[in-house]
Amino acid sequence: MKKVPVTVIGLLERKGQNALGQDQDDVVILPISTYRNRIQGGSPGKLKRVGSISVKVREGQDMKAVEEGVKELLRQRFKVQPGGDDPFSIRNLTEILAAQEAASRVMTLLLAAVAGISLVIGGIGIMNIMLVSVTERTREIGLRMAVGARGRDILGQFMIEAVTLSLIGGAIGVALGAVATWAVGQFAGWQVSMTAGSVLLAGGFAGFVGVFFGFYPARRASRLLPIQALRYE
Repeated sequence: MKKVPVTVIGLLERKGQNALGQDQDDVVILPISTYRNRIQGGSPGKLKRVGSISVKVREGQDMKAVEEGVKELLRQRFKVQPGGDDPFSIRNLTEILAAQEAASRVMTLLLAAVAGISLVIGGIGIMNIMLVSVTERTREIGLRMAVGARGRDILGQFMIEAVTLSLIGGAIGVALGAVATWAVGQFAGWQVSMTAGSVLLAGGFAGFVGVFFGFYPARRASRLLPIQALRYE
């Protein structure tokens, strides 16, 4: 720092980025008198003023009361007359965090709505595919029933096919999500990750969609009469 010798007396714990996206680890903390007299004081064009003050409240203290106390103290130091406008601004990070959490909840709800619509559309596609499969394999179903297959056997067969089809689609979606996660981390520089829990959750939802939307075609196939099924053209 302008060839001014300093002594490092300690290191702060890693904090990462703050709510505004600034790196809290890329900072140097030193006495304000040293900064004014030894570092900033060497540049005659710069003003010797403080741009911002960060205040940390002890755990358990009333944030609002501390904010009001800081405001009153600054008004006294700036010699602001009663009823005058404040020549400073106070930002409460708790309020900023609450606003960000509210925005995050709204975004989560929107993503959940999009995911729900996608699941319904995918489920309807699976049901249509299975209905077409039942129609095309009516004679096969009748033949199986004629040689002793029961209704629950036909039901189980088509349910397994529907769940398998849904799980294949879920696996493709997980693979695309993994590629997208890797691409965002590589090209955007964001810290993103895909956990095993999210993969299992996606697989569980895919299986549920297969069971829910595949039940009607499977039930329809299991209720076919062997005679009518064998005569179907």
